[in-house]
Amino acid sequence: MKTFDLVIVGGGMVGLALAANLANAPLRIALIEAFPPTASPDTITHRVSALNLASQQLLTQLGVWQAITQLRATEYHAMYVWEKDSFANIHFNTEGLGLSHLGHIVENHLIQHTLWQKVNAQKNIDILTALPQTLGVTESHAMLSLNDGQMLATKLLVGADGANSWVRKQTNIPLIFRDYGHHALVCNVTTTEPHQHCARQIFSKDSILAFLPLHQSHLCSIVWSQPGEQAEHLAQCDEEEFNRALSVAFDMQMGLCQVQGERQTVKLTARYARDFAQNRIALVGDAAHTIHPLAGLGVNLGLQDVLELTHTIEENIKANVDIGQYRYLRSYERKRKKEAIKMLLVMQGLKDLFHGDHPIKKLIRGIGLSATDKFTLAKTELMKQALGL
Repeated sequence: MKTFDLVIVGGGMVGLALAANLANAPLRIALIEAFPPTASPDTITHRVSALNLASQQLLTQLGVWQAITQLRATEYHAMYVWEKDSFANIHFNTEGLGLSHLGHIVENHLIQHTLWQKVNAQKNIDILTALPQTLGVTESHAMLSLNDGQMLATKLLVGADGANSWVRKQTNIPLIFRDYGHHALVCNVTTTEPHQHCARQIFSKDSILAFLPLHQSHLCSIVWSQPGEQAEHLAQCDEEEFNRALSVAFDMQMGLCQVQGERQTVKLTARYARDFAQNRIALVGDAAHTIHPLAGLGVNLGLQDVLELTHTIEENIKANVDIGQYRYLRSYERKRKKEAIKMLLVMQGLKDLFHGDHPIKKLIRGIGLSATDKFTLAKTELMKQALGL
């Protein structure tokens, strides 16, 4: 039996960020990840995140941001959102914010790669490449068995193992979920017109389509949220049909589009764990919550979980109390549940706002967005929320 102060299950972006953020803590930490990152940083992939300024600040603090930018990280300076066949539109930029950019589009595997290198060099961590098999929780410890025969005991077990979290399931934490009725089709495309470091999003009757700028001036990552059957068809059809459908769906805003590489679909579901913490257990990132990708804020929410849980653990160490007791984890749970439910409601509200094409509803949307676009103070406050400021 190996004994640790903290065990993190999951070596994705959020789990690794938590481990890295506790590099100087007087803790013995284990990170369990059966599938370490293998993709070469030179490989361009199609799963990306829109990192806001708060996330950039955390990754800078962790000492990995410079490495990420030396690989590939694309600034975006503006956002343009509009509705198809309507005058509803709104434009965001850095004006009035005193900033050079609104955020960065970064491939997920590059974030994971740099964090993995950082954590792998830490002195207070053991990386275990195995799968957890069983979990038992007593008053004083959480105890795990791994598929390589190892047995672990820890004061605190953190589930950072994604939307289908093994930790959450083993602890029987109920999940509130809502099927968005959409799948997200993701891939990379080249466009005739340059993206000019602007993120663009169009709302249609039955879809939401976002173009996110990448490191080459004519290369974008797209996230196309639409009914599942339609998404699956477009993922499997020939490239000519896909390119034509995509160009039309995007109102030819950037000219003709040409798909690059594979297309993938992901079912979209809102999830909200009833408990973000129990005795000896804490959940972070997608293990605790998932939201609609229409604003690209999912990973930012998870990285804010990391900051709050780190703060809670460090305060409990200073107070010389047991970091795994639920009463000392409640502040983390209370604060992060509040933020997660706020974002879930905002995303659902935006999706509902643009659902349907009744003329009166489209008129209200047009008037509302146009008014907001002209109201500088309201736009600035919206941007500060989205940027984590």
